[in-house]
Amino acid sequence: RAFLGTGVEFVVGIGNEAVPAMASPAAAESWLQLHVVPHLRAGARITCITVGNEVFKGNDTALQASLLPALRSVHQALGALGLQGRVNVTTAHSLDIMGVSYPPSAGAFHPSAAPHLQPFLAFLSAARAPFLINCYPYFAYKDDPARVPLEYVLFQPNAGVVDPRTRLVYDNMLYAQVDAVYAAIQAMGHTDIDVKVSETGWPSRGDPDEAGATPENAGTYIGNLLRRIEMKQGTPLRPQAPIDVYVFALFNENLKPGPASERNYGLFYPDGTPVYNVGLRGYLPPMASHEAATQVIHWFLLIATASVVFALS
Repeated sequence: RAFLGTGVEFVVGIGNEAVPAMASPAAAESWLQLHVVPHLRAGARITCITVGNEVFKGNDTALQASLLPALRSVHQALGALGLQGRVNVTTAHSLDIMGVSYPPSAGAFHPSAAPHLQPFLAFLSAARAPFLINCYPYFAYKDDPARVPLEYVLFQPNAGVVDPRTRLVYDNMLYAQVDAVYAAIQAMGHTDIDVKVSETGWPSRGDPDEAGATPENAGTYIGNLLRRIEMKQGTPLRPQAPIDVYVFALFNENLKPGPASERNYGLFYPDGTPVYNVGLRGYLPPMASHEAATQVIHWFLLIATASVVFALS
């Protein structure tokens, strides 16, 4: 309700645990009637349904086999409700599905994922839906800080990396990762599918072995990314096509399992106070809860005008 009339677009997700059930057209339509249609009628701008998240990252073959039937059922149900063209359907992938990502022009999907991705890409092409990829340059830096220049992953001035096949110059890792995905899609015969970054972010805190997880680096990464997006900048491979980016995340998640970094990707603490300064509007000082909530909404509106949105999980 807080966003009605604001123009902010929403992506609504179906969790992995619910994907097998969505293979039933009746179940898919029932889910849409419950979770999507009432909000659309109220004026919310829901533009996309994601079915599952990073399904091909694990080894749950039953889940993987149910993904495409679920996507087709949700797409069919959207048609039955007269929502095709208004709401599209896709799924988000981990960058782990890439078997080759360097150089970007040699991008190729991992052999284990390729058999699933061929019919999936055909579905996206027919449905005119985007390919969503979760990209975290932070992981590359954390795993090899001695060889991965921090400036390259933080969008700071650097010498850049030249793709030896195309001679295109990349001054940041995120754009190189996106273009590698475009190359992998093209290698499977598709040039009509847009790639969108469904998650990217940088942790403000981590365990002792998590290099680079600091508030300063997090603020630099997000702030520089937002400036790039505000410029409506495309990648070297597709310079005329500004990329859409979903920043992970709006809030820190204190109960999330795993290393400390997993609980510290948020721009805000749960009470609405800022974790760090992204450099766009100056430091946001601690504030009362009502004022904090209002400020969070203002941030949503600011980012929504620049093809970026903060992801809630």
